[in-house]
Amino acid sequence: MKQQHDIQNRVRHQRLIADMTQQELAERVGVTRQTILSIEKTRYTPSVALALKLAEVFGVSVEELFQLNRGDADD
Repeated sequence: MKQQHDIQNRVRHQRLIADMTQQELAERVGVTRQTILSIEKTRYTPSVALALKLAEVFGVSVEELFQLNRGDADD
């Protein structure tokens, strides 16, 4: 049985460092504030395109924003 992979992110951390509101970030990447909230609370995993836009806004790599936490998997 495989365990689900969790993706953790540092979007909120980077947003606070950049002194941006959720609304400001949402407008910069073309989504709603609710989408940013959902990403920050790990309720929603963004598309590759959105992850790239977020990384570009913060001037970091996608890998710095998002990390895959691998659980043990039985094959």
